[in-house]
Order: sequence, then structure tokens, then C-alpha cells
Amino acid sequence: MGEDTDTRKINHGFLRDHNYVTEADVISTVEFNHTGELLATGDKGGRVVIFQREPESKNESYSQGEYNVYSTFQSHEPEFDYLKSLEIEEKINKIKWLPQQNAAHSLLSTNDKTIKLWKITERDKKPEGYNLKDEEGKLKDISTVTSLQVPVLKPMDLMVEVSPRRIFSNGHTYHVNSISVNSDYETYMSADDLRINLWHLAITDRSFNIVDIKPDNMEDLTEVITSSEFHPHHCNLFVYSNSKGSLRLCDMRASALCDKHFKLFEEPEDPSSRSFFSEIISSVSDVKFSHSGRYMLARDYLTVKVWDLNMETKPIEIYQVHDYLRNKLCSLYENDCIFDKFECAWNGTDSVIMTGAYNNFFRMFDRNSKRDVTLEASRDNRKPRAILKPRRVFIGGKRRRDDISVDSLDFTRKILHTAWHPTENIIAIAATNNLYIFQDKMNSEIH
Repeated sequence: MGEDTDTRKINHGFLRDHNYVTEADVISTVEFNHTGELLATGDKGGRVVIFQREPESKNESYSQGEYNVYSTFQSHEPEFDYLKSLEIEEKINKIKWLPQQNAAHSLLSTNDKTIKLWKITERDKKPEGYNLKDEEGKLKDISTVTSLQVPVLKPMDLMVEVSPRRIFSNGHTYHVNSISVNSDYETYMSADDLRINLWHLAITDRSFNIVDIKPDNMEDLTEVITSSEFHPHHCNLFVYSNSKGSLRLCDMRASALCDKHFKLFEEPEDPSSRSFFSEIISSVSDVKFSHSGRYMLARDYLTVKVWDLNMETKPIEIYQVHDYLRNKLCSLYENDCIFDKFECAWNGTDSVIMTGAYNNFFRMFDRNSKRDVTLEASRDNRKPRAILKPRRVFIGGKRRRDDISVDSLDFTRKILHTAWHPTENIIAIAATNNLYIFQDKMNSEIH
């Protein structure tokens, strides 16, 4: 990073015509599978688009293989809850891949209420030479069959088939904000504002409630659950974050209902800096375990923090994402931007952190060198192999030629959803209805 940041370049951008953006086209989640060969996006229209990495070109040794559309399907449709007279949006809130067990791929997708398990398979051969069926698949008159033949498999154009395997419904009263697959690969959990449920992947008609923070009187409600995730190695541990800025680590071995946390990670508030906006900006919008399982990454409105599982009192690292907005919280409250939920991501070695910001900026923080960089996902850079130049927001002092002032930031262009390839320096950035995929020029570790 730092001097090396201009070695980052665009690999491939999945761009729709910006002039015809509809609300349904806005990307609402991005997720690599466990190998990084597939990348799935969900949008507000209930669609899931899967991209596949093309084989590396032998003629271009520097090419890492681009991502092209592999399959597109409608995951969720709009529904109506007649008991509550509420419309249930088709928007895809989260996608999680399951580890590949055979030739097929599987993923979970969820909207506000219903979680679905999808199976993605390939077919490049078709059977021919049936004895009792004609070429169109219709049954023959048995009396016309005078000889028997051996059916054969013949090559055909590759066809990707997506089919629903399970539908997990009626598990949530409130809006589902996160799903996480357990390391046992047999169970997963889903969280809404007040409850977390544990599901078995083979059982759709019931789930087990493992966290319930709903008070007897809803007027006593002081916090909501914002995100949750299973530990990557210990199937009994999971963490969930809340709107008060704390993280609760729970152990399912302790009790059936994890109403008491195992560890509480909470930073004491400085009374001198308290304001009307303090509780809003301290709400954790995303929490992610590191690949090693030793650390947790938590994103709130202005910062991203790294917590050590062995130290509950304070985070070991705090990175300011856009501290220059601290003086603009009043206007951000008025236009509702203060409630935006930014995600965060680790790189494959847990050495670099990525998260989004406004003006289609995204930030990267190197934990070793403590250097950081601001980059922009812009349609001006959609030319393949274009080099990304670091951006800088002018907040005082000497102004550089390419600096952008705080007052010029476009708050309608925001990077909420990001994903990092599990092993390589390839990142996916969702910017409204555009998906950008960037890769490191030499595909080496970022330092």
C-alpha cells in the first residue's frame, strides 16, 4: 500500500447502463465462494448473478483470469404478509456459499423473511437413443418398437441449471439481517433485529432459537441485533453485534438459550465527546471473524475496529474511515445517510482491512505498516487494466491538485458492500448497480 497502491488495477467491471438504473438493479450483497472461483451478487430486485473466473491465459502470464457471468436467476419474489398488512420486499439481504462437496455448488440467499438453499449444476452432455421415447421426448407406441438400442451420452453446449433445494420460512418475525454457515457445514444461523435462530440444512420446518433479546414490553427495547457470524473453526462459538456498539461472544455449549454472553467486547464511552449522535454512530453495522479466528473486525459509522478475542476491554486497533464527516453529522442525519450500514472485509492473511465510504470511495488499512489508502470505484476507470490512483479528501492544510473537498462528496454514491477473495488480492466492490472487480497488478501480498 502507500507507494504500491498504484499497482492496483481493474480486472473486470460488470456495468449496467447508468442512465437506466432502477431500484431493482441496486446490488445489495457480494460474496466469493470458498475457492474464489465464483462470485455471487444479490440485488434489490431479488435476483442473484453468479460470476465465474475464467481460466488463466497462457499467452498473458500476468492475467489472473477475468470474471464473467456464469448464471442469473430469480431468487426471491415480493410477498405480502396479510396478518400484518406488510409487503415483504424481494431484496436479497445476504448470500452465503456452502463448501463444495461434489460437482455441484450450493448457496444460501435470504430476503427479510425467507432463506433459500440453491443448487447450481452444470450439464454438457445429453442422452440420445431412447428406446421408448422419440427425439422430442414423447413416448413411442410400443408396437412400433422393433429393435433395441443402447442410449448414449453426446456433448452439448454447457448449460448451468439452478434449482431450489430447501426453503426455510416462518422462522423470523422481524427482518433477517445476516446468515452464517457453521464450520460443521451441517447447521447455519440467521439473525433478525431481536432473535437468532439455528437451522439444520436438511430441516426446513423448524429452527432452534439461540438468542432472544425481545423484552416483555417493547417500550423497554433499548437495542437491536445488527449482525452475527459463526467462528471459523469452533462450531460452538458465535458473535453478534448490536446497535449500542458492543459485540457479544456466545458459547452454545454453556446453555441452550444463549441469553448470557460468554464475553462482552465493549469500549467505554468518553463522556466529554458524547453528543446526540453518539449512539447512532456507535452502532455496529458488520462484524467479521479473521480467517485465523483470533480477531474480530467491527465496522461502525466512522471507524473500523479490530478486537482480540482475548481482550474484552478495548479494541487493539482503531482505524478512522472518514473522520472528516464528524462535523457533518447533523446534515447526514437529516438525509438519513447516518443510518447507512457499511460492511468490512479481511484479506486472506488478515493483514489488510477493507471497507467502504461515500463518493464511491473505499478504504484499505495495512495492519503491519499502519499505512492506509483511499481508492475510487469509478466508471471513468472501467477500462480493463486501468491503474487506480489514490484519492484524498481535503480537510485543511496544503491542498493537492487532485484533492476533493468534503463539501464536494456525493453521498448518494456509496460503497456499502465489499468482498475479498479468500486467498488472492482480488476484491469485489458493489457501487449502486455496478460491480467492480479489482486485482493487484502482480497479485502479491499488499504491504
